[in-house]
Amino acid sequence: MSKLSDTTRNKLRTVSTATVATALFKRGFRIQCVQDVHPLSPDQPTMVGEAFTLRYMPAREDINTIEVFRDRAHPQRKAVEECPPGAVLVMDSRKDARAASAGAILVTRLMKRGCAGVVTDGGFRDAAEIAKLGFPAFHHRPSAPTNLTLHQAIEINVPIGCGDAPVFPGDVILGDSDGVIVIPAHLADEIANETFEMTAFEDFVAEQVHNGSGIFGLYPATDEQTLKDFAAWRKVKGR
Repeated sequence: MSKLSDTTRNKLRTVSTATVATALFKRGFRIQCVQDVHPLSPDQPTMVGEAFTLRYMPAREDINTIEVFRDRAHPQRKAVEECPPGAVLVMDSRKDARAASAGAILVTRLMKRGCAGVVTDGGFRDAAEIAKLGFPAFHHRPSAPTNLTLHQAIEINVPIGCGDAPVFPGDVILGDSDGVIVIPAHLADEIANETFEMTAFEDFVAEQVHNGSGIFGLYPATDEQTLKDFAAWRKVKGR
């Protein structure tokens, strides 16, 4: 798994998934947003970390019994104990929230181990408890039934699809109030640098619009005066 530098990680914590989506679109990436997932709490911090993946397949009833949890090599349990500190556990639950992908105990364990967050395109049980943890967690909706009901954990740290987005181990996962986006690992530094600059400009534009400015020539910056005003603004703001 590739390792994010502290500089890149810290820059990405200050940018939005919307800004990253634009930067990726410029490079031809159109399906990097994880569809139909939502933060469990509106107050949870921005999530940034390398992807560590878990793949579920449809459960086969004769082998996906409650006894499988006695096996320390069970992929779900193993993923929770092996997801590296600073990484995000991303689960492919086939966009099926009829049974939970995990619950509060496992998510709490991820938090205590220093992981950066958790994402499933299915659902979590104990959703209200998870929401109170202050830990970045994203799912489609709450789901009470145990994962064994419908999901069979089958592989960890392999390429997966999560909410229609391709996720390769080591890709960078960014999550905020708008949702979750996947940054290809080899572009992480480049995207972080570009979106950090884009965010400064967007903050400048937002301030101008709040002050009554129109968008023509301002956004995008097609007027030379806009660039001069932005440079002066950055100097004053220390941006």
